[in-house]
Amino acid sequence: ATAPLVIEGCIMMRKCHLGTCPVGVATQNVNLRKKFTGEPQHIVNYFYFIANEVRELMASMGFTKLDDMIGRVDLIEPEAAIEHWKAKGLDLSNIIKKVDALSQFAVRCVTEQDHGIEGVLDQKMIELAQVAFDTQEPIEIHLPIRNTDRTVGAMLGGEISKRFGGAGLPLGTIKCFFRGVAGQSFGAFNVTGVTLNLKGAANDYVCKGMSGGRVVIQPPTESTFIAEENIIIGNTVLYGATGGTALFRGMGGERFAVRNSGARAVVEGLGDHGCEYMTGGTVVVLGPTGRNFGAGMSGGMAFVLDEAGDFASQCNTAMVLLEKVESDEDVALLRELVQEHFEFTGSAVANRLLVDWEESLTKFVKVMPTEYKRVLAEIKEKQEKLANG
Repeated sequence: ATAPLVIEGCIMMRKCHLGTCPVGVATQNVNLRKKFTGEPQHIVNYFYFIANEVRELMASMGFTKLDDMIGRVDLIEPEAAIEHWKAKGLDLSNIIKKVDALSQFAVRCVTEQDHGIEGVLDQKMIELAQVAFDTQEPIEIHLPIRNTDRTVGAMLGGEISKRFGGAGLPLGTIKCFFRGVAGQSFGAFNVTGVTLNLKGAANDYVCKGMSGGRVVIQPPTESTFIAEENIIIGNTVLYGATGGTALFRGMGGERFAVRNSGARAVVEGLGDHGCEYMTGGTVVVLGPTGRNFGAGMSGGMAFVLDEAGDFASQCNTAMVLLEKVESDEDVALLRELVQEHFEFTGSAVANRLLVDWEESLTKFVKVMPTEYKRVLAEIKEKQEKLANG
């Protein structure tokens, strides 16, 4: 989509993550957005030009329909670059071989693709949730799960959104309990009213695009390993999430909360690049982090438990400040999330911190984006002026 983006006015400044786009494409700055001059018709015209050029090329080869071109590999002419020394010895004959018309292999799409969604776990969840759809009374769903069950919760969330819109259902209306190892994207696009509680572990992209509700992942009750020393979720968790709460009793992989813009989360340790490009929401890390924490982080905030005292060396401070947790608002928010984490997961780390909360506070570091802090200060100043007349 680079070409259509340029058509709309992008000049490829590569400043998207900074929010300072000079032509108003990738920014929330009101003054910069005034410079955006793109119109939908510009893209329409662009694709008309492409279509006309395609027609010209087809006409030069004697074709009037795209269907007649399918499978005509005899018309492919290798360019001079194929004589490059790196390409010597390559045999492309099987790739550009013309298929016999009587062959069992079709040269074009002749059957609809089977996406295999008829038997996915969400279908069972939607079936069991019908009573909640009709009455909005709280229900519980108990199901096993395995790593071939991918994007669990997304279809259920879609069904809720279709019926009830963006507001979803009252908090905690549908509570789902799973045991096992979840596949990719567990809790993706979760919505308000749904709680997904997993005892086991999950792969990458947990809570991708989550907009509400709650996701809780913890080790099985009978497990003997120390939760805070073991990885329980994969990489790129909370990618693009806009709301909801995620609680993980255990460590996460790399790029935790990347591009998170509104969700709240608690995790007990991270790999590299935590909170990368984050624009909103709140993340609490009750353990060590990998390197490059906070790279490109322009919004939201994070609280990191720095018991070893080395977090500053792991954090990318190009766009963030490291502060003590001192304000009443920050202390209340942090305690609320740690308390919620303990209540839903039974976390030993959270319990230890809550037992001596005053001492625990001194070990937390607040990660605050520089520009975000400035904007919040300006908003607060304007509100105070309005309040004082």
